[in-house]
Amino acid sequence: MASAGEQSVEHGTFVLADISGYTAFLQAVGEAHAADMAAGTFVPRAYSLLTSLLDGIVETIAPPFTLSKVEGDAVFAFAADEAPPPRGDALLDCLGGCYSGYRARVVEASELMICDCNACLSIGELELKFVLHHGNYVIQPVAGRPELLGPDVTVAHLLLKNHAAELVGRSAYALITDAAGEHLEVPLDGALPIVERYEHYPPVPGRVLALS
Repeated sequence: MASAGEQSVEHGTFVLADISGYTAFLQAVGEAHAADMAAGTFVPRAYSLLTSLLDGIVETIAPPFTLSKVEGDAVFAFAADEAPPPRGDALLDCLGGCYSGYRARVVEASELMICDCNACLSIGELELKFVLHHGNYVIQPVAGRPELLGPDVTVAHLLLKNHAAELVGRSAYALITDAAGEHLEVPLDGALPIVERYEHYPPVPGRVLALS
């Protein structure tokens, strides 16, 4: 335990749940309704429906994880080793439950979509991907809000840009690093091996598990 005035290095598991295609979807919707939005007369229903998708992700992973923040199209959460998330099959059940809930909300969002333009109707194509990593972090206040900082936190975020699609196509998936898989005793016998490389960091080995 660090003394007063010192920072404490913590250990835990990081999870990022990211909606694939979110940025392109918003751009397409914005372009399809540019005139109405510029006039201030119309806000596409797609915007509120996307908020609902993010809300649903948060509701299913926090708890057992602790929400750090929503980062655009991704939810970032963590669990300290002192209060660990589910382990083994229970962790996979947690991710599977989050994904099932997400798909149910996507179907609901598609049914509630009142606009029939191709851009808005493509909401059904949005998929979900998870990244799990385990490592060290420091909690540091930034602009009055607690932020998780450290190389392992950075790696977890870098892993959102990966080569998993080369293994599982456009399917939803969970990329679980070896560090996270071993720490949480996740059964990944059927998952596909992957190694991601980023500048300034050693190679990051892991496994990719298709969810759909």
